[in-house]
Amino acid sequence: EEREAAANLRDFQIAVPRGELPAKADGEFYWTELIGLQVKNLEGDALGKVTQLLETGAQQVLVVFGERERLIPFIAPIIVSVDLASESLVADWGKDF
Repeated sequence: EEREAAANLRDFQIAVPRGELPAKADGEFYWTELIGLQVKNLEGDALGKVTQLLETGAQQVLVVFGERERLIPFIAPIIVSVDLASESLVADWGKDF
C-alpha cells in the first residue's frame, strides 16, 4: 500500500508452482517448456538447442544455439511440430539461415 513497502521487494523473483499454472489449450506452450528442446529442420539437420525466447512485439523468437546462434520466429508456418515428450522441435528453417 505504500511506495516504501513496494521498494523493499525490489530484486525479488516471483514464482508460481508449475502445478498451479493455468491449463493450456492444444498448441500452447509455456516458454519454460520450450527451453532445452533440440531443434531440427525438415531435412533432419540439427540446428541446436533452444536457449531462450525473445518477445519482439511482432512475435516470439526462439534463440537456438548449435554450431552458431540462430533466431527462429515461433510462428505456425515455421514451427512444424513441438514434441515435449521427446524434447524436440521441427522447424521449416534452412541450415544456412
